[in-house]
Amino acid sequence: MKVNKSLLYNLTFFSILMLMAMGVVMVYSASASLAAAKGHSPMMFFIKQIMWIVIGFISLLFFKQFDYNRLKEHIPVILILTFLALVAVLINAPDINGARRWFRLGTLSFQPSELAKLSIVIFLAGYIHDWNKKMKDFKIGLINPFVIICPILLLIFAEKDFGMPAIIFLTVMILLFIAGTKLKHLLLVLLPIVPFAVFFILKHKYRINRLAIFLNPWSDPDGKGYQVIQSLSAFGSGGLFGCGLGKSKINNLYLPESHTDFIFPVIGDEGGFIGTMIILIFFIVLFYIGVRISKNAKNVFGSVMAFGITLSIALQAIVNMGVSLSLLPNKGMPLPFISSGGSSMLVTLTSIGILLNICQQIEK
Repeated sequence: MKVNKSLLYNLTFFSILMLMAMGVVMVYSASASLAAAKGHSPMMFFIKQIMWIVIGFISLLFFKQFDYNRLKEHIPVILILTFLALVAVLINAPDINGARRWFRLGTLSFQPSELAKLSIVIFLAGYIHDWNKKMKDFKIGLINPFVIICPILLLIFAEKDFGMPAIIFLTVMILLFIAGTKLKHLLLVLLPIVPFAVFFILKHKYRINRLAIFLNPWSDPDGKGYQVIQSLSAFGSGGLFGCGLGKSKINNLYLPESHTDFIFPVIGDEGGFIGTMIILIFFIVLFYIGVRISKNAKNVFGSVMAFGITLSIALQAIVNMGVSLSLLPNKGMPLPFISSGGSSMLVTLTSIGILLNICQQIEK
């Protein structure tokens, strides 16, 4: 079946522009009261979001024109820089709520683990391109890639971040499986992960509390369960069409992190079921486009990278929405293109730039 690469290209651009436009509006609506309460301009988070979109869009335009095949030549440098950034953030970054994850750049901040997500996709794409005929071999299909990936995942774990390594790990497992790694080999990785995850949860009391609240948020409605209950209440009060832009009561400091990790409930409150479905549809369209680009890429490197980029964005969106709807345990994870968050926006738009370049090189 012939593919219309112009249509895929334009649909990708249209989808991300619509998501970002809705995101900017919702960030302002969700953050104005918070910014004012902290003594800042109500426009503070809105302006930051615009700044990161501009920076991210410049990166998108650059990588849209940059031949993605050249990234393969720079994989060692990309991995080394990612590794050094993750080490540096553990050593020099300020402690924020008991975690060291962000570099401060004046009023802006950057999270190296977001870069790691893209770096690992690029590395795996190059690795699978070189070894795609031998991925069923135990050493080639499993051991070798994890020798590179595990140190990066462990560094992110050391930042006291469980969500990002989970997204990266799941992306890696799916890409390896599709590339031909035997399921029984992948299960050898999964089996020790289960007791490790249990130990990791039991080691820290706040993670046990987080799991308990996920199972029953009403056990502590004024404490640990407050955020989830407010989130669910927002979806319920929004009804079919929502209460209208800027009219959500939860924006009056009732819902913590409403402009970042919990922006989806604000959309549910102000836009109702229709508003949330519009967001969901655009993500589904973007995922479908990414899969089509992956299937029609001119080589294995482009195919794996396109699918890896698409998959990581989709998984992050699923986790964010799932947490907001109390379908998954509470874990800080921005909603791509929409949540306030600079490093996520920059890396995601950079990824889209690479995806668009892969699309441009599809052979009709």
